[in-house]
Amino acid sequence: MTYSVKEIYFTVQGEGVQTGMPAVFLRFAGCNLWSGLERDRASAICNFCDTDFVGTDGPGGGKFKRPDQLAEAVKSHWPEGIGQPWVVCTGGEPLLQLDPNLVDAFHKAGFKIAIETNGTLKAPPGIDWICVSPKADTEIVQSSGHELKLVFPQRENEPTKFESMDFKYFCLQPLDDDNQKENMQAAFDYCLTNPRWRLSLQTHKWIGVP
Repeated sequence: MTYSVKEIYFTVQGEGVQTGMPAVFLRFAGCNLWSGLERDRASAICNFCDTDFVGTDGPGGGKFKRPDQLAEAVKSHWPEGIGQPWVVCTGGEPLLQLDPNLVDAFHKAGFKIAIETNGTLKAPPGIDWICVSPKADTEIVQSSGHELKLVFPQRENEPTKFESMDFKYFCLQPLDDDNQKENMQAAFDYCLTNPRWRLSLQTHKWIGVP
């Protein structure tokens, strides 16, 4: 497989249960729920995405023909000899490209692997942290993992729809649109009355980092 990567960069996880954790973010190009082009947004299955995952022209992006080549590119962004290296595989939809060979290559390079996926594709074995973020009325194939992070509110997706799934943590993340203030209050109120759910905020946007 040739891996198409939008960008690779070192940062701090800004949302979800692992907020504050330093990690190398690997953003794969492409998604199965939206083309990434504005002209297609209105008709997309997921039409509120806030991420540019089109092409391979971002910092550290490109085409990688071998899994070890991509693993080495990711490793070059981690400060040498400091802590446990983590790579967060995101997109777009990372499970269109993250395969067992790449999982093995990351582990051989010393990395723990996290993914942020829409859950419509099955994850390969060996991933150390699975975060599923359901979108619209898609079928959730990856119905187990460490964290379910639901953008809230979504007309098709009430939180109760997912509570029977096998996740350790359940998070609500306010939808970032023109009603953001109201969405934040609604998510806050829901977590207060349904304490199984945690509030997830996009802290990286507050401080202006990727």
